Amino acid sequence: MKSPSFPLKSLTVALSCAFGAHAAIAADVNADRINAVYPSVETVYKDLHSHPELGFDVERTEKTLADLVKPLGYEVTTGIAGHGLVAILHNGPGPVVMLRTELDALPVQEKTDLPFASKASAKTAKGEMTPVAHACGHDIHMSSWYGTAKIMAENRSQWSGTLMLVGQPAEELVAGAAAMVKDGLFTKFKKPDYALSMHDEGTLPSGVVGYHPGYFRAASDTAEITLFGQGGHGAAPQETIDPVVMAAKTVMALQTIISRENNPVDPAVITVGSIHGGTAGNVVPDQVKLQLTIRTFSEAVRNKVHAAITRIVKGEALASNAQKEPIVDIKRGTDAVYNDPALTERMANAVRGAVGKDKVAAVVEMPAKMTSEDFSVYGQNGVKAVLLHVGAVPAEKLEAAKKRGIPLPGTHSPQWAPEYEPTLKATIAAETAILFDLMGKAQ
Repeated sequence: MKSPSFPLKSLTVALSCAFGAHAAIAADVNADRINAVYPSVETVYKDLHSHPELGFDVERTEKTLADLVKPLGYEVTTGIAGHGLVAILHNGPGPVVMLRTELDALPVQEKTDLPFASKASAKTAKGEMTPVAHACGHDIHMSSWYGTAKIMAENRSQWSGTLMLVGQPAEELVAGAAAMVKDGLFTKFKKPDYALSMHDEGTLPSGVVGYHPGYFRAASDTAEITLFGQGGHGAAPQETIDPVVMAAKTVMALQTIISRENNPVDPAVITVGSIHGGTAGNVVPDQVKLQLTIRTFSEAVRNKVHAAITRIVKGEALASNAQKEPIVDIKRGTDAVYNDPALTERMANAVRGAVGKDKVAAVVEMPAKMTSEDFSVYGQNGVKAVLLHVGAVPAEKLEAAKKRGIPLPGTHSPQWAPEYEPTLKATIAAETAILFDLMGKAQ
């Protein structure tokens, strides 16, 4: 792999600039230190990549991380919300800072041709066997988490406080964070003052860290709709009430919520990802089912969109002379990720020092994304929290794709293969910079 796309200069000098009143970090916390820990981090990355697990069933992954950080002096508790873990390093008075990583993978068949590509399969929550792959980069996050844990443990004289490392299952189900909180994450352990998580990013060059104050990742809700008609022969549609046509009209009408009812400066997305109805071309079915994903940032827009979906679905059924009212089952999922603005700026400044101020766009403000992340749960529970992204694609590939007008495979794609060395090193550099800043000893 290529060397990092940013200059990993001495963190001693760079972080001193970022810390202000905080003491300079010892000389061994620098590029040499990151390079020293990197071989073991890469080994962990390839192992995790080759052995992905799904949802809450992440027993091997949990054990792998626990076994890595216990020898470093962390107090490790496993079995939270099934296979979540917490590793605590007490190091004197000061803030409690939480660093979260996700443990789970996706029900996707990997198509990267990497020598360590996943060949794993597992059962879904419905009991169906499926290929499994770390197509979202959680293996990057976990490996960096370990590298950061090691550096922080080896440099305890330079910071004061409590480091709380959290390994969370079921992020892809947007359920793991809530489950861990419900199982006592903030009662069995001291509630953190700050929380940080990082995510690899397919739209930024490798090693470039992206931040966004305020609402960053969207709330995610689902809707399941059942439209009822009257079945019959496809050759005599006049003798039926066709739910297929009803569904087609409904799909088109739902798009007007976004184009005509919602303020475009407060974005929302409605996607109908699944339509199921009928068994043959010459049979009009008696019902059709739709499945939707709904993404919003503000609570007001969220509620308005939910109400509009229900209204339009019922209206289209009425207009089609349906004899039975449709079922509209809207389920709220995870809330929007809100990056505390002041803390986001502080973290961005610390990272700027870590990746080199002379590197153009080493740290960039990026736009909000309509994808979702249950990291929002920690902020909803009163913790000042920030989610940052780190680029994972060679800059030349991004530029070439931009010129062609053809997007590269991104996260959740079977072809997702981050440029792992610069991405891992940048993530560790950013995480350690932020942790030293938040817990640095005052002069």
